[in-house]
Amino acid sequence: MTVSDIITKLDLTPVTGPFDKSVTGGYASDMLSDVLAHGEENFVWVTIQIHRNIVAVASMKNLAAIIISGGRKPEEITVADAHREQINLLTTPLSTYEVVGKLYALGVG
Repeated sequence: MTVSDIITKLDLTPVTGPFDKSVTGGYASDMLSDVLAHGEENFVWVTIQIHRNIVAVASMKNLAAIIISGGRKPEEITVADAHREQINLLTTPLSTYEVVGKLYALGVG
């Protein structure tokens, strides 16, 4: 599955990208240190965080995308950083719980 597939199937709003990357799994957390410890390459990360440090974490872990849930909008500097680092930054009005459930139903584990 690719990021573009997930955008379409979950009706996500791309803020940056889509830089079409393969997705091999997912992780949900709002603690950056938790994602650094447990996120894996090509995972999608679901969070409510909107600050620029999420891009740094995604870049370090080579994540496929960041999905910002709960209708939150990323800060302008976060968007600029995501463009520069070619990180897929996506938003949705769905809660983290709903996003994770839909990802799981798609086979993203």
